[in-house]
Amino acid sequence: MSFNRLFFVLCLIATLGLVAVGCGDDDDDSSESGEETATVSAEDCTPDQLETVTADTLTIATDDPAFPPYFEDNDPTNGEGFESAVAYAVAAELGFAEDQVEWVVEPFNRSYAPGPKEYDFDINQISITPKRAEAVDFSSPYYEAKQAVVALKDSSIANATTLAEVADADIGAQIGTTSLDAIETVIQPTSDAQVFDTSNDVVSALKNGQVEAVVVDVPTAFYLTAVQVTDAQIVGQFAGPEGDEFGLLLEKDSPLTPCVSQAVDSLSESGELAAIEEEWLSAAADAPILE
Repeated sequence: MSFNRLFFVLCLIATLGLVAVGCGDDDDDSSESGEETATVSAEDCTPDQLETVTADTLTIATDDPAFPPYFEDNDPTNGEGFESAVAYAVAAELGFAEDQVEWVVEPFNRSYAPGPKEYDFDINQISITPKRAEAVDFSSPYYEAKQAVVALKDSSIANATTLAEVADADIGAQIGTTSLDAIETVIQPTSDAQVFDTSNDVVSALKNGQVEAVVVDVPTAFYLTAVQVTDAQIVGQFAGPEGDEFGLLLEKDSPLTPCVSQAVDSLSESGELAAIEEEWLSAAADAPILE
């Protein structure tokens, strides 16, 4: 073999080796990080660069009514309540002033349906699940909630200390929620859970004795028992089947997702998210644990 031909073969082998190594690295990175951890520069995440629904405006959705402790006085615009405070903190991290934030209404059950969205992100205690993520994008999680069993004070399970004691009760939850999933997969009741269309329907069913108990996330349980159904009490809290992380919901493949996730991550790293949680959700840690 001539020197020139030998040199060419060696170069070809080296080139193919580099390509193979490069492909392996790409596969590893994608499997570990995924789209949700894509990095973006700060210059890409400013109001003049972001492809928002309305130029120079951040449009945020939530449900109506919007209950404490997530929102106060059913007014997302006042910055009070855990999710209102988180929303404005994310907006500020992205460079939007308070007067550049626009709120719109999006019912919970419609939020994770596929299709275009008329808002930039939705914040409404929406748990991140693989099934929902097939139709929409989620930001990095901004809160991890446990589930709570709430029962009337004169209920036979009011003083239950284990999930097994709860299993014989007639339990209800809102359709499409991780609370319903938790009933079916963790509590595994002896009779099918009753399913309701809205959170208001869940509250009414408990208040009217239509069900013996309901399952909601822990912060909601504190508001429910303090304000909505005062003759009910929190029996205890428990972890859902896969944890229960809340994420900001965006349209599938939204160009905003990396920037919104980066904003949430920054708030987490700085301790601001923890401070907001402490201010608005500190009571959630006091619920007894159901094993």
